[in-house]
Amino acid sequence: MLDDFLVRAALAGLAVAVAAGPLGAFVVWRRMAYFGEATAHAAILGVALALGFQISLFGGTLAAALAMALTVTTLTGRGLAMDTALGVLAHGALAFGLVAVSFLPAVRVDLSAYLFGDILAVGRGELAVIWAGALAVLGLLLWRWSALLTVTVSEDLAKASGLEPGRERLALTVALALVVAVALQVVGALLIVAMLIIPAAAARPLARSPEAMALGATAIGALAALGGLWGSLVFDTPAGPSIVVAATVVFAASLLVPRRG
Repeated sequence: MLDDFLVRAALAGLAVAVAAGPLGAFVVWRRMAYFGEATAHAAILGVALALGFQISLFGGTLAAALAMALTVTTLTGRGLAMDTALGVLAHGALAFGLVAVSFLPAVRVDLSAYLFGDILAVGRGELAVIWAGALAVLGLLLWRWSALLTVTVSEDLAKASGLEPGRERLALTVALALVVAVALQVVGALLIVAMLIIPAAAARPLARSPEAMALGATAIGALAALGGLWGSLVFDTPAGPSIVVAATVVFAASLLVPRRG
């Protein structure tokens, strides 16, 4: 069955939905969209490092994404404004990555596959890595779910409950880096944040609890992945952007749902 590239692509898209759905809920609740964007842009620098040192692409992008997230956290802890740190580091990492690839004469690579994804080229081994990463993210979020919710609602309440907000922020940082590494080949560095934010934003008006929103975001992400692949096949459009378009259509439809007072 896995000899069919469309089946592998669909399974890869579903893996991203499983990881990005619940994590995207926290990204929306904590207003971490630009933090996620900076981490995603660092993936291109990770690609350059992986190609240059001939290491695993997943390992290179994961290391770069983790380094970016930890750097942002460190700089903001020293008094630098969050939006300034994110602006400098996000665009700097993307530019450094693009330039670094040009210094690899022995490597001929189509960067558009890393910028916008190449889900149709996912192989069996890559599919296994994507699902392993997605399940690791899901397991981490399930393990820390209650603590993460408490910290998101109020850090003072979390401290009073004996929780360490910094540890929970680190858990989100690791989860975000894993999602970036998992989703890079599926939707690309420039569209990863869209799959974190759009399904969660679409699920928000439909949900009556945090758990329902996380499940709704996962379902909408899965629908977008399958719908985008179908649209790509029918209309001969790029698969990664088509998945994001499908998610955006669902979000637009969710705007018609009356908001609860």
